[in-house]
Amino acid sequence: QVQLVESGGGLVQAGGSLRVSCATSGTISQINIWGWYRQAPGKQRELVATMTTGGSTDYADPVKGRFTISRDNAKNTVDLQMNSLKPEDTAVYYCKATTWYGTDYWGQGTQVTVSS
Repeated sequence: QVQLVESGGGLVQAGGSLRVSCATSGTISQINIWGWYRQAPGKQRELVATMTTGGSTDYADPVKGRFTISRDNAKNTVDLQMNSLKPEDTAVYYCKATTWYGTDYWGQGTQVTVSS
């Protein structure tokens, strides 16, 4: 089992920055891919960024150049640094972990609101 707990969400003005963090625990040695997703009101959950345990990253086009995913192995966290935030970035942000054998684990989400 893997446990994921997000934190760091909040309200920020457009153009500002915010860092959300995902505390990870449990059998994290089984994790192959870490990811951040988001879901805006009335919309489907969408991919924001992923990182493999080998360090390869991938980003959705709307956030490329503005968001950075990283993992702190000492603190057992997966972070998402968000810069140049836009109102359309407003959503609940979820942390996801995928094991080598394809099982997904999700956190409970953290709200990010960007005011114009």
